[in-house]
Amino acid sequence: MTTPLFAFPQSLTEKYRPTRIADFIGLERPKKVLSAFLKRPASGAWLFLGPSGVGKSTMAMALAGELNAELHKIPSQKCNAQSIEDTVRRCWYAPMTLGGFHVVLADEADAMSNAAQLQLLSKLDSTDPAPNTIWIFTANDAERLERRFLSRCKTLEFSSYGMAGEIATYLDKVWHSEGGNGNGPDMARMAKESRNNVRDCLMTLEVELMAA
Repeated sequence: MTTPLFAFPQSLTEKYRPTRIADFIGLERPKKVLSAFLKRPASGAWLFLGPSGVGKSTMAMALAGELNAELHKIPSQKCNAQSIEDTVRRCWYAPMTLGGFHVVLADEADAMSNAAQLQLLSKLDSTDPAPNTIWIFTANDAERLERRFLSRCKTLEFSSYGMAGEIATYLDKVWHSEGGNGNGPDMARMAKESRNNVRDCLMTLEVELMAA
């Protein structure tokens, strides 16, 4: 194997991605609910519902990490009948991790076809579910989701409302941690213009650091 001469630096979004539920900015209700769930985890399905960039997928991965679960990701636009069957088949085997659970993360579930949602009904049904499997679907809204599908999920809403101040404080810490000088950008304005999208803020801050 050839050893690389150097490693590319991580982007700020990767470097500062939270890995524990307690580390997220704001999102007090999701943090409270999932912290309680960690104490008594159980098979079932969750729908993380909220605007883009608020941390739904990252929190799902943090939950899987804290459970020491085997994580299966179904990418956006790929949640179809075949990918569902393939994932469920893997979940019938014992997890490769010590936590004893499988976590299936399906991003942008609101883009699923009706056929995929119908395929999921039996998979999420209590009569014959994959053992020790936690499904987590993320969506920006629930308008395109079947009522029968929604009835099988615990819905947890993620809101960015009121987070601007916390985001601005957080960005200021990142700015100085990354070597930014005292004349940094207007963090509060950055949060406001991004509609409290932390991911977008970190991408903008990375460009500002390059220009400093």
